[in-house]
Amino acid sequence: MMKQHHNQKTVSTSHTKDMTTGNPYKLMLEFALPIFLSQVFQQLYNTADALIVGKYLGTNALAAVTSSGTLIFLMISFFMGTAMGGGVVISKYFGAGDGNQVSKAVHSLIAFGIASGLLLTVIGVAFTPTFLVWMQTDPGVMPEAVTYFRYYFMGALAMVMYNICRSIMNALGDSRRPLYYLIFSSVLNVALDLVFLAVFGMGVGAAAVATVISQAGSVVLCMMHLLKKGNLFTVELSKIRFYRESFGEIIGFGLPSGVQNSVIALANVIVQSQINSFGAMAMAAYGTHAKIEGFAFLPITSFNMACTTFISQNLGAKQYGRAKKGAAFSILAAVFLAQLIGICYYLFAPQLVGFFDKTPGVVAFGVQQARTVSLFYCLLAFSHSVAAVCRGAGKAFIPMLIMLSVWCVIRILYIMLVMRYTGQIQHIYMAYPITWGISSVIYLLYYLFCDWVHGFDRKD
Repeated sequence: MMKQHHNQKTVSTSHTKDMTTGNPYKLMLEFALPIFLSQVFQQLYNTADALIVGKYLGTNALAAVTSSGTLIFLMISFFMGTAMGGGVVISKYFGAGDGNQVSKAVHSLIAFGIASGLLLTVIGVAFTPTFLVWMQTDPGVMPEAVTYFRYYFMGALAMVMYNICRSIMNALGDSRRPLYYLIFSSVLNVALDLVFLAVFGMGVGAAAVATVISQAGSVVLCMMHLLKKGNLFTVELSKIRFYRESFGEIIGFGLPSGVQNSVIALANVIVQSQINSFGAMAMAAYGTHAKIEGFAFLPITSFNMACTTFISQNLGAKQYGRAKKGAAFSILAAVFLAQLIGICYYLFAPQLVGFFDKTPGVVAFGVQQARTVSLFYCLLAFSHSVAAVCRGAGKAFIPMLIMLSVWCVIRILYIMLVMRYTGQIQHIYMAYPITWGISSVIYLLYYLFCDWVHGFDRKD
């Protein structure tokens, strides 16, 4: 198999990056930078909605848009986690030089994306009011939240397919094209938001429509690239189907990641429902904090995505020592950056929250949450970084188990207790650093004392 390694990868060296040779630290930095910029523009989708909606439609509309964030993540997280598993399979075979298996994994992943996108559309549109009632959405916010959420999920196929295409390209070491396509779609999104809301005075549904149109544009660009002939990963429409062996591997590696994402999202929805009981200003502040934290954690997320691809390719090529070096570098860099970001957020929380909404009540709630959690970002980064290493090594069950027990069960039990005995919103915020600390201890023990580098070998 390894005799094919170099020949197959030279089919399209301009579109893929072999991370099994060269300086590992330089490769990871070069790979992570476009991912970071891509993540920035990805965040611009929802942030542009929040900023423009808050400016032109007011606090209730802002609460409607931002409060739907955790619910949207819950709905898509399972499918996105499974797509991450597909990326691991593609990276593994790319590292091993097996072009035939790369092709089967790519086509199976696209088939999964189409099926899950259509399913998500039906579920999201049909059950929007029910989900929002479960989340105890403020009655004054409910009509606009239902409108925004339903329009958003009418474009679920585009949302899922962009992430599927990005997973494929990232798995092959191409982190630049997803960046270029997102720049285009993000600029389009902002322009459409301004036209729909500022010029024509349309409501929150138009903000969702702008996001859907923009995401669809990025999918068209991605597919145009993947359909090009002569590449290792060339997509042929007639080959898009579920290849039994490849799809089985995708599910095997991806299902635990999907469950993990869903567990985190479920816990956040429960937190959101408790926050919602404090009223519209608390809802707007919580959503605003989520936007800021999303931006703040982009460098860490980028390192984690680069790490997963690096680990998968190198373990596929059986370069165990190189995989260990990349993992250690990624974890240390993520923890350092996270703590630096957390300190900055703590110091400038009033200005950052006020950038979205200057209402005194919203700023007060937002600053309180920021200053409760931001100094513990190093723990969050460590947990996510070791989870990324585990996923890259084909050990996705481990982070799923940790997240299920700590970030879901323990977090929910803690919130139920504090809401019963204190009813103070700050104690809800404390659920995050407490559970981050517990998971970090468990991850440290696993990383130091368990044999994660031979995860693929046991499956071969």
